Amino acid sequence: MESYRSHYSKDISSINYDKSITVAGWVEDIRNIGSIAFIILRDKKGTLQLTAIKKSNPLLFEKIVNISRESVVSVKGVCKKSDKARNGYEVLPDEFEVLSTAETPLPLGVIDKIESELDTRLDNRFIDLRKPEIQAIFKIRNEVIGAVHDYLRKEGFIEIHTPNIIASSSEGGTDVFKLKYFEKDAFLAQSPQLYKQTMMATGFDRVYEIAWYFRAEEHNTRRHLNESTAVDLEMAFIKSEEDVMKVLESLVYSMWKKASECKEELEVLDKKIVVPTIPFKRVSYDDAIKKLNKNGCKLSWGEDLGTEEEKLLGEIMEKEGSLFYFITSYPIEAKPFYTMPAGDKLSRSFDLGCKGVELASGSQRIHNLDLLKKRIKACGLNTKDFEAYLKAFKFGIPPHGGFGFGIERFLMELLD
Repeated sequence: MESYRSHYSKDISSINYDKSITVAGWVEDIRNIGSIAFIILRDKKGTLQLTAIKKSNPLLFEKIVNISRESVVSVKGVCKKSDKARNGYEVLPDEFEVLSTAETPLPLGVIDKIESELDTRLDNRFIDLRKPEIQAIFKIRNEVIGAVHDYLRKEGFIEIHTPNIIASSSEGGTDVFKLKYFEKDAFLAQSPQLYKQTMMATGFDRVYEIAWYFRAEEHNTRRHLNESTAVDLEMAFIKSEEDVMKVLESLVYSMWKKASECKEELEVLDKKIVVPTIPFKRVSYDDAIKKLNKNGCKLSWGEDLGTEEEKLLGEIMEKEGSLFYFITSYPIEAKPFYTMPAGDKLSRSFDLGCKGVELASGSQRIHNLDLLKKRIKACGLNTKDFEAYLKAFKFGIPPHGGFGFGIERFLMELLD
């Protein structure tokens, strides 16, 4: 064979009928009924049927029917129209090359109807990812991240890449992975927060990153991962956090809309996506507490919303017709040191919720050096640990704000 593949399964059409083509992929299933055998071959785009006839080439027939499932093969043969075959065609093999033989038994089935344990799936993730429904999630993820790049670049944002090994905690918390950087203590970044704020002093004005988060926190829940990805951005010359919220809701709309266009993947997952309308509902922290209290949740002012409170609020908002909603004006004590205060008790901050799950958190940031130092100390942190970060605030930095938006949580709610 001149090449291992001339066509993917979904690229074959009537113009290829009665012509020789070459296909390649994994042997998904074999059905041998004696004089004829049907082999389902799976490639990146779908599946196709190979039909081997014993009397046409007995040696080739034996080679084909004795191959193990999930072996990788390349097949050259004539493509024939067939109303009974999937896709409306079948390939009659003339040449059959085994590129890689799969051992038996398989540790995990690809098309088996029996659901495997999660540990088995993770231990054999490369096989698990061959399943159409798992691949569909990754393909949708690829499309929505593409929508992120398209939208933000259109809005004048520049993509950056910040270090993941840092000298001090990004958030000032304790849930960090500590490591040795040669002879010094270092940490894996919880977020690119300090770096993207520093970029606001450069004149780039608008930056974003598909960031990695590393957080040494409880992870055996459906809401937490020790390692996750997020859309992180920062924008300068804002008048208030509302400027940031408008970018975020338009970004979410673009991502959700793009996902709704993934027709084949959504069909595999048996999901239907309804694109939300913008702007999203704004609910102040005070009003959120009132809504929760009215529905039997006794949450005192100043307390942060936990998992159960977020879930209940999501149910309340959904009854009011809001799938997405912003919670604004949190108490300043509940937010990180870089969050801009609004008076003595409140902050210029927001969270974006969807069906009871927090997808994003953001705020207008402090750009006044003295106030920033004051807030660092108020949070029980040492300004000496943030000297490199604080230096950017000494020589001219405009009002700015931004957010971190969890990609895994977004996909979870999108496809839930």
